[in-house]
Amino acid sequence: MVTQDRFPTLRTSDSEPLVELRDRAERQLNAVRALILGLLAFSAVAYSPTLTPALRLVNVSVLIPTLAWTFFQYLRWYHHPRLPAWLSIANPVVDVTAVTLSMLGYGLAQSAGLALKAPIFLAYFAILAARPVTSSTRIAWVVSALTVVEYSVLVMFLLSTGVPTTASPLAAAAGSAVAPLDEGAKVLLLAVAGAASGFATTWHERLAKAYDQAAREQERLAVRLGRAQFESLKQQLQPHFLFNALNAITALIPIDPRGAEKAVHGLGELLRLSLDAGAEHEVRVERELELLGHYVDMQRLRFQERLTVRIHVDPTVKTAIVPNLVLQPLVENAIRHGIQPRAAGGTVDVKAVRDGAILRLTVADDGIGASLDGSYREGIGLGNTRARLRHMYGDRQRLTVSTAPGAGFTVDIELPYRT
Repeated sequence: MVTQDRFPTLRTSDSEPLVELRDRAERQLNAVRALILGLLAFSAVAYSPTLTPALRLVNVSVLIPTLAWTFFQYLRWYHHPRLPAWLSIANPVVDVTAVTLSMLGYGLAQSAGLALKAPIFLAYFAILAARPVTSSTRIAWVVSALTVVEYSVLVMFLLSTGVPTTASPLAAAAGSAVAPLDEGAKVLLLAVAGAASGFATTWHERLAKAYDQAAREQERLAVRLGRAQFESLKQQLQPHFLFNALNAITALIPIDPRGAEKAVHGLGELLRLSLDAGAEHEVRVERELELLGHYVDMQRLRFQERLTVRIHVDPTVKTAIVPNLVLQPLVENAIRHGIQPRAAGGTVDVKAVRDGAILRLTVADDGIGASLDGSYREGIGLGNTRARLRHMYGDRQRLTVSTAPGAGFTVDIELPYRT
């Protein structure tokens, strides 16, 4: 049964990697928020003996709800793979409003001068600095505007309460009076910081989208290249197989016309099976064995008693998936390079077994073998098989070759077991 998250993220035009990065940044920022609020709570407790009851009430009224909201997020949403999208706007709004309410509380409980000169004002800049990594461009501009508006309204309200003012910023710094010019400069600084935050978020978003678009385009090109190379390999393999089959039939005509006729019939069946599965990159083991059987029958007509082919297949793997035309070129190599040069002929063993999550295919002959030194070169059949496996399965496959002079030739293939 498919279930749906009760708090789905909002659909936006942002790319999926960008949304995922912002989600991760929001989680990390919430951890930083919890740490900072914890330190502020510890400081409030440490300074509480020197504060008035009204100021202690202000600290408790702001810190406890903010801490509760921070930890509630962990309990409610952090076990989900993706946070609700609206948290990216709710969290900065809560932070900005908490700073504003804290300053307002200081102004009402003590004095406007204390509120406007309190260092908590700097928390606004920290909130704006986090926007480029956690918010979209629209949210960054909204938070920037909200910060300027809230502080502007706070300044106008506190100035309207009758706080003493002075035109000299120096006199305001040394006394309890407030300089309207200083407060205007603070509003201007917040506006500049908000604009910088908004522009930084815009460029961050553009760069992330451009990078994602370039990565997607590169991925599409890689897929197209892989498909083109794969089709090229198949086109090389099919004429190679047909050429060798026709050579085998030609060799039979002068010595065994009846056998040549049967070989033509077998070739027809091989071509029919190949055409039926021509558009398929993968087939079931039983289908691959059917095609291999027709090829082996045709070769037996040519080599007679000099060729023995034994097929050992675990019945449980007959429905497993393998690359189309993967066994035939390996058996062809075994016959051509291992059995044909021997006057007495030889045996080819084909095995398919399951080993846990691995499907193991083995083609071995007892022919003349070869030396795996610098003089050894893979033919078209084996080389194309290796390249096809690499394109189809990447690092999840393995093809190994073992041989020695007079010890035959063995090819082992390991593939992911799939049905």
